Amino acid sequence: MTSLDTDDPAFDPTGGDRGAGMPLDLLLDRAETWMRHDVDEDDRAELAELTQAVASGRPGARRAAEAELRDRFTGSLQFGTAGLRGAMAAGPNRMNRAVVVRAAAGLAAYLTETLGRRATPRVVIGYDARRRSADFATDTAGVLVAAGVEALLLPSALPTPVLAFAVRHLAADAGVMVTASHNPAADNGYKVYLGGRVVTDAGQGVQIVPPHDAGIAARIAAVGPASEVPRADSGWTVLDREVPLAYLESVRALSDGRPRTLRLVTTSLHGVGGRVLARALSDAGFTDVVPVEEQLDPDPDFPTVRFPNPEETGAIDMALGLASDVGADLVIANDPDADRCAVAVRDETVGTYQGAETARSHGWRMLHGDEVGALLGREIVSHGLGGRPPAGGDGARPVLASSVVSSRVLSSIAAHHGAGHATTLTGFKWIARTPGLVFGYEEALGYCVDPDHVRDKDGISAAVVMAQLADRLKAEGRSLTDALDDVARENGLFLTDQVSGRFADLARIGATMSRLRSAPPRTLGGAGVAEVLDLADGVDGLPPTDGVVLLAADDTRVVVRPSGTEPKVKCYLEVVEPVTPDATSYEVGRLRVAARGRLDRVAADMRAALGL
Repeated sequence: MTSLDTDDPAFDPTGGDRGAGMPLDLLLDRAETWMRHDVDEDDRAELAELTQAVASGRPGARRAAEAELRDRFTGSLQFGTAGLRGAMAAGPNRMNRAVVVRAAAGLAAYLTETLGRRATPRVVIGYDARRRSADFATDTAGVLVAAGVEALLLPSALPTPVLAFAVRHLAADAGVMVTASHNPAADNGYKVYLGGRVVTDAGQGVQIVPPHDAGIAARIAAVGPASEVPRADSGWTVLDREVPLAYLESVRALSDGRPRTLRLVTTSLHGVGGRVLARALSDAGFTDVVPVEEQLDPDPDFPTVRFPNPEETGAIDMALGLASDVGADLVIANDPDADRCAVAVRDETVGTYQGAETARSHGWRMLHGDEVGALLGREIVSHGLGGRPPAGGDGARPVLASSVVSSRVLSSIAAHHGAGHATTLTGFKWIARTPGLVFGYEEALGYCVDPDHVRDKDGISAAVVMAQLADRLKAEGRSLTDALDDVARENGLFLTDQVSGRFADLARIGATMSRLRSAPPRTLGGAGVAEVLDLADGVDGLPPTDGVVLLAADDTRVVVRPSGTEPKVKCYLEVVEPVTPDATSYEVGRLRVAARGRLDRVAADMRAALGL
């Protein structure tokens, strides 16, 4: 076994692609070296079991163990604008304490160098209820304190929006959130926010973007093995309940103070948002709230759902069933770290007597993220929140923002109400740093309704505002579906959907994008493709990113891009139908049916084009 050296291929902190073709003896050497310097006894034992299986196991077990080792030591988790995210296990290409310790050391070095030796960086740390999240948060605090950084640890497992709030509330120079959001139970992750004295413009308190991501990654790469990183066993501050209570007070300020008659069903999908959402709704005057009890308390195994993501088929079926049972008006679902918000409504136009009787056959359906974004954007730009008129700061014209893959309807809504609109790259690290922002959203159920306090997507505050809107409409004898018809009358009917392909072989993602660029479809739903835009070249002032936009002659649009958090290629589809201002609900409904047919044809074209 070689001695440890940062230039030694047995210890390759920056990754690379050497694992797949690495000679077996060198692969085992790397694993042994990593074991010697791992900081977790269980992880060392796990790697020891794998290496022993490679050396002396039965042929089948030996091949499986070798393949697992090669995957774990083929490169490493790369720190970028999404931080770190991956399956929890030992090795450099997994989420574990050794990887977290080195990431925290790199962050500490970056903050110290950026602020200079005369200033003590301040970092606030949050975590969710996934396995090892509390350990990763404590390790981060210990590394930061040993590096001379002031570390503030949230008092318990809390939603990501509470951490994002704390960065601004506590004037922290950085924030760390340990979470894998809506990923499967085996995963965990590490998000970084910058603010305080490091970022002082509209991006204060937002997740990192270039060049900060590269700067932090470079410091992480320069860190030696985890066992040599100094870690304090005390010295950080465990915050009391003041921060989560201050967050809840900021959400309470969004309330219009009206009496409530709405009955809601809520679910946190076994995440950390259940009790916080219950308190936020209660503070806003909602007393008739029925939670899905089986999913209310945090459970890192997510036992009642296959994927703890409200967008996944079946994830909110328990909530929809309960809503049918109790006669609810609205269903609200948060993902496990409560930064996303899903909304379901009773829509009699989609009910059916055919097939099995279910909540869906009764007409319950989840609103598309673009529908919720349109409703929230229209609500905020036309009414404001908490009695405050919408303004973009210092009385400036308010600005609405949405990502390039989200519906174009928000731009039309902004123009209709005399507001500005910004199109950004995908992700709230871009949306939330829009100057003058009063509302931002992306179609993947992320909504920022209170950027003064939380410069990130926030499923708790978005839930309160949606419930408030639904309650006001109910008092008027109307519903959210009626409000969607109003949006169509004012702006035209924008209907969206998504086609995606999941790939076990990540190399196929790049090949799929290359094939699309070289041979894009000629028609979309029967309309000729008029323009193909490569987002890698930078479009309309956006930074370059991996994506392709297809625009048809009838204003149909498709955006294709690889997912930033999952092994998927996603196609975001949109068709537009003109609607007259005096169209009846029946007429709008007929246009929806026609648009749905067009959208289905576009989806079929894209599946064929991408070989899905």
